[in-house]
Amino acid sequence: MGKGRALSDGVIKKIILSYTYVAIWIFLSFTVIVYNKYILDKKLYNWPYPITLTMIHMAFCSSLAVILIKVFKIVEPVSMSRETYLRSVVPIGALYSLSLWLSNSAYIYLSVSFIQMLKALMPVAVYSIGVLLKKETFKSQTMTNMLSISFGVAIAAYGEAKFDVWGVVLQLGAVAFEATRLVLIQILLTSKGINLNPITSLYYVAPCCFAFLSVPWIFVEFPILRETSSFHFDFVVFGTNSVCAFALNLAVFLLVGKTSALTMNVAGVVKDWLLIAFSWSVIKDTVTPLNLFGYGLAFLGVGYYNHCKLQALKAKDAQKKIQESDEEAGKLLEERRDSEVSGKETQD
Repeated sequence: MGKGRALSDGVIKKIILSYTYVAIWIFLSFTVIVYNKYILDKKLYNWPYPITLTMIHMAFCSSLAVILIKVFKIVEPVSMSRETYLRSVVPIGALYSLSLWLSNSAYIYLSVSFIQMLKALMPVAVYSIGVLLKKETFKSQTMTNMLSISFGVAIAAYGEAKFDVWGVVLQLGAVAFEATRLVLIQILLTSKGINLNPITSLYYVAPCCFAFLSVPWIFVEFPILRETSSFHFDFVVFGTNSVCAFALNLAVFLLVGKTSALTMNVAGVVKDWLLIAFSWSVIKDTVTPLNLFGYGLAFLGVGYYNHCKLQALKAKDAQKKIQESDEEAGKLLEERRDSEVSGKETQD
């Protein structure tokens, strides 16, 4: 009875911890998105400099990552040659900088709710680029599902009250660059046995992003900031914003490490709906019934895609276990035969 009670308490504790990790990630992701919108929106804080904001994040995150790895030694740096860094990490850093720059720029032109609806195209972009780069196998059923997600997002876009073409182009560009980055991580890093957690990712990638972003910053935003005599750096706003951005990376590590990537995908869907509700009720963004209908269709498509991925992972895991079991049985049979042969030789 005591053992069953202990098991029950252990299961309950695990469930509570899992929900706590999910809640922390949703809260931080929610906070970073709304905070970035607040800073960049011309009607709110009115600081429309997305490249500078992203560079502040990268400088802060890379500095903290160096301190955590070199000083406190919380995690060990990955063994990586200069050639591997230049061929694998630098391209990923370039794509990440473009993705962050464009996605932050979109907040100037689009509502938080509509941006979340456009982000539903991420599985479509990842799958399409995966097929192009021969990392994914083309399947008509999966492509049909991708088209249904795209159709839902198209309806949501058609129903958008404050549609801005340039904002949509920026967000779609951000999705395309982010999807390419995710596929290249599998090709350039994971396939070579290099696994980076969020802290080591920031340690290697953030300085690279900062360097790439500094090029457009010099020509696009620096001249404007230099001429703005009234500008003063608000350490409270940008400091807390950077802390939230870094904490979000740690929360990703915590969530995926303690639960699973699928849990993060499901939590992401919950976060998107919460952001849409927040955008409508607090920020007073206009969310039309056609918006919700289109996003609902896309949401069902993304949910089905995640379900198929889960089933594929389960099937792969089951196949691996069967293969390991067969190999173990084969070894035992071979050992038994060897012992029988040696026994007969002893008798002779």
